[in-house]
Amino acid sequence: MSWSTHDIADLTGKRAVITGVTGGLGLHTAIGLARHGAELVVTARNEAKAETAVARILERAPEAHVDVVSLDLADLADVRRAAAEVSKTYDRIDMLVNNAGIMVPPKYETTADGFELQIGTNHIGHFAWTAELWPVLKDSNARIVTVSSLAHTAVGSVDLTSLTPGDTSRRYRRWQSYGQSKLANLLFALELDRRIKAAGLGVVSVAAHPGYASTNITKTGPTGGGLSLPGIGMHQISRIIAQPAALGALPLLMAATDPSLTGGEYVGPSGLRGLRGRPKLVTATQAARDEHLARELWSASETAIGATFEV
Repeated sequence: MSWSTHDIADLTGKRAVITGVTGGLGLHTAIGLARHGAELVVTARNEAKAETAVARILERAPEAHVDVVSLDLADLADVRRAAAEVSKTYDRIDMLVNNAGIMVPPKYETTADGFELQIGTNHIGHFAWTAELWPVLKDSNARIVTVSSLAHTAVGSVDLTSLTPGDTSRRYRRWQSYGQSKLANLLFALELDRRIKAAGLGVVSVAAHPGYASTNITKTGPTGGGLSLPGIGMHQISRIIAQPAALGALPLLMAATDPSLTGGEYVGPSGLRGLRGRPKLVTATQAARDEHLARELWSASETAIGATFEV
C-alpha cells in the first residue's frame, strides 16, 4: 500500500519549523502538517508573501497556529539572528524542514557573505541554520528533513572551493552549481545522520526530494526572481509534465512524519525515474553516499560559517 497523508498521525502538540513557505513545496508541507494538528513556525524573506502564505494555510487548516520568523538564508548574520529568536521563543522543535532554496539564477551572484548564491543559500545557509538551532533540536529529539533534488544526480561531486567567499576561479554554470548545492544538501543530511548515531542521540536526520514538481521556482528561478520568456516557457512545460506542488510535497511530509524512518533514509516519488508519484524510500547516488566527501564538506562548511557544528 502506498503512503498518503492519511498515514500521518495526529500531530497535536508537535511543533514544526519550516523554511521557505511562501509558495510551492514549503507551503503545501506546512498545510499538510497543520491539517494534522502541528503548530507551525514558518520562515520567509518577504513579509507580504509570508502574510499571504499564512492566509492560505489558515484557509486549509482554520484551527492552525502559525508564527512567522523573518529569515534570509543568504545572510549568515540574519541566520544567526533568526535562529537566536527561534531558540529564545520556543523550547521545543519536533520537526525541522529545511526546504527553502534558489534555483539557477542566470547570472553569477553572491550572498551577503560572498558565496555563490546557490551553494550559499541552499546549503551553507541551512547548515548554519541547523547548527544554530542544534541545542534545541538535540534536546527535542527532533526530526530534521533536508530537501534535495533530482538535479543532484547530474553532478559527481561538490567543488569545495565554492565554499570560499569571493571565489571566482570557476566559470559559472548555473545548472552545475544548482546540482552541486542539492548534492551538498544530501551529503549533509546523511553525514548528520551518521554523527547523530555515533553520538547515540535521539535526533533523526532524513532527506527528501519532490521529483519534478511544478512550483514558482520553475518560473522565477531561471530569471533570478523575475519573469522572462525562458522562465515562463519552462514553467508551462512543467505544468504539463510535472506533478503539482501538493504532490511534490508528499515525500517531504512522509520524511517529516513517518515513524518507521529512523535516520539516513531518502524519500522521493515512486514513479518513472523518480519524477512523480506517491512517495517511497529511494536510493541516493554513490556521490551522495561518499563518506569522505561528506566529512570534507562538513569541515569546509564549518569554515564557511565560522563556527563548529559539534553533534
